[in-house]
Amino acid sequence: MVTGGAGFIGSHVADRMLADGADVLVVDDLSTGSLANLPAGARFEQIDIVDPGFGDLASDFRADTILHCAANASVVRADADPAGDARSNVLGTLEVAKAAAAARSRLVYVTTGGALYGNPRYLPADEDHPIEPLSAYGLSKWVAERYISLLLGSDPPAIVLRLANVYGPRQRTDLEGGVVSIFIDRLQRGLPLEIHGDGSQTRDFVFVSDVADAVLLASDCQTALTVNVASGTGTAINELVSTLTRLSGRTPVVRHTAERPHDIAHSRLDPRRARERLGWTPKIDLETGLQLTWQAREAHGG
Repeated sequence: MVTGGAGFIGSHVADRMLADGADVLVVDDLSTGSLANLPAGARFEQIDIVDPGFGDLASDFRADTILHCAANASVVRADADPAGDARSNVLGTLEVAKAAAAARSRLVYVTTGGALYGNPRYLPADEDHPIEPLSAYGLSKWVAERYISLLLGSDPPAIVLRLANVYGPRQRTDLEGGVVSIFIDRLQRGLPLEIHGDGSQTRDFVFVSDVADAVLLASDCQTALTVNVASGTGTAINELVSTLTRLSGRTPVVRHTAERPHDIAHSRLDPRRARERLGWTPKIDLETGLQLTWQAREAHGG
């Protein structure tokens, strides 16, 4: 079962599971996901994971593994409506964890890393870094992790994947975390690029197919585990703009605006534990990933 399987990350995860021969049920309320993202061959149920019927659905399907990708992914929306964010990210995850416990299903929770660690005390931030969220979004994702640990632990195992900044085809352009998607969309439409702050802030970009590979490996894990899924490399936003300019052959107007509340100056995660425990390493470097994302958006509009 893939919750949020019609969304950006979830649909790539569903693709990867189908390619591996799994029987896949996608669960999505389509609040931010799209039917266009659904992979051929997957079953689909339109339902909110907070709805009472979700538990019955999970009980009937009895998945070997629940891959939990459904979430509010907007920091701005979470700060504006913390109750709504908690409904999606805390209560929704609680229902998924309860369903996994009842069905004896392994649970893979796809969550955030940078928003949990806050302004890092050291770089790259490993999984033992203090949890110091700066936003309602980061707090809700941490509370969700704690509920998973409380309800599942190691039997059935829960595997937590803390992601860096994921980018790639199908990413929405109306969520502030998708800076790559936003920049590519504006470049293709000939619109100015807006950078919050001076552009020296750095992010750890990881391509969505590499994330899907990590989820596949986690779905076979026999023990509880928490790992970062990241490139381990920090890229400045100004450097990102320069690379996109070179790859696209287009020179955009760049406008600098005020920094956003809760923006982290530098974010870079340590992926060593994922390599050591899951055998995962990213395959797609940033330049290749940007080229693939650009080509996908030109060919299919995202």
